[in-house]
Amino acid sequence: MSVPDKLPGHYPGRAPAGSAARGFGDFVRAHGGNGRLVVQPRMGFSDPAAMRAGLAATRASAARTVGTITLDAHTRVGHLQAAAAALREGTALNGYPVVTHPPATTARVLDGIQGPGFPVQVRHGSARPVGIFRALAALGLDASEGGPVSYCLPYGRTPLAESVTQWAAACELFASLRETGREPHLETFGGCMLGQLCPPSLLVALSVLEALFFLRHGIRSLSVSYAQQTHPEQDAEAIAALRRLCAELLPTDDWHVVVYTYMGVFPQTEHGARRLLESSAELAVRTGAERLIVKTVAESQRIPTIQENVDALELAAAAAESAARTAPAPLHPADSPTYQQAAALVHAVLDLHPDLSQALLRAFRRGYLDVPYCLHPDNRGLTRSFIDPAGRLCWASIGNLPIGHLVRPRSTSRLTSAALLTDLTRVRNHFDAPAPPALATSHRPPARDARKRWAAG
Repeated sequence: MSVPDKLPGHYPGRAPAGSAARGFGDFVRAHGGNGRLVVQPRMGFSDPAAMRAGLAATRASAARTVGTITLDAHTRVGHLQAAAAALREGTALNGYPVVTHPPATTARVLDGIQGPGFPVQVRHGSARPVGIFRALAALGLDASEGGPVSYCLPYGRTPLAESVTQWAAACELFASLRETGREPHLETFGGCMLGQLCPPSLLVALSVLEALFFLRHGIRSLSVSYAQQTHPEQDAEAIAALRRLCAELLPTDDWHVVVYTYMGVFPQTEHGARRLLESSAELAVRTGAERLIVKTVAESQRIPTIQENVDALELAAAAAESAARTAPAPLHPADSPTYQQAAALVHAVLDLHPDLSQALLRAFRRGYLDVPYCLHPDNRGLTRSFIDPAGRLCWASIGNLPIGHLVRPRSTSRLTSAALLTDLTRVRNHFDAPAPPALATSHRPPARDARKRWAAG
């Protein structure tokens, strides 16, 4: 399908062109936090018209949103000839091939939609991202995400040293956008490592370390990620620890927290998926997070449609609005176990070498950073985790992690394949169970009323 030159329509609640927001980070910090939440989908379509329609629907939804262009698998791993062949043959890809589409095509996708009132972030998943960032810079797209560790270890066998080198170059290339008057923004993916069964202290440490890596390579506007795990109070403790470490270590005020709806084995029922999404919105509001990456009710079945993405955005926004009226003031424990462990990990890595690139490589060689159940050759693989009877995600084995003075790992005798499968499916089974009466009613208000509120905001 061709892309129309202009897309008609009014987008409620958006700042007009020429508003004070300078970029992605400014927009999110202006509209998120303190009980407010910016919500974001994870959509990407290879067809330019579909991608434009998805962005337009996100912008027009009854929520405070930012847009997403998620890239396809071929582009993520640099198989550009395969992406080009798919476009020639009319074969749908699982994302938008931004490097392969002509720049004029992508410019038409964005024209009249992207702007100060609706920034757009590109999500990609690449351990070798220089070509992707070169394409983004040429298009004036100034927000992306990832990291040298989090976009390397889970996704393939690219050597960590190569990913670190590539990401350093990509950050410096992206930072050069500042010369054009834009403030480039990067989001760490370290807080989402593997999606599930990575204890929160390691997620927090990786998110902070990747943020420091970005800053040391010229990025000044950033966000730090944390993926919802298995226990709401443990998650709240982790986000408080993430905030404290960022306040202590990041030499900038231009940062915010982004929470991800649970990324592991997802509920199979509609009521389970809705309850899980609502719980992630409530977590984000309770902890003062500024942004939430949502999932949809179709997540466990197939790639969601545009309308399913919009429904998820509006459900999350409504749940956040409800939580902001009823949630207790967030607790920020000064010295929680999660903070102590994360701080010990971060400082142990920083002490390894003044060059953070070298420090990260040494940390993985020595096992100071070691991701449970990650099979990458550069990961030592000596750590394990488990979910305790209360639902908290804990260390079963810490390998060489420098937290032995803080953690008493439990015996690994329970770590059978059956126990691992039980842990992997625990969240799905919990939310798929019949909902108690108090949870059976959706937080979502009538769309017409919600649209009025967002337009007025």
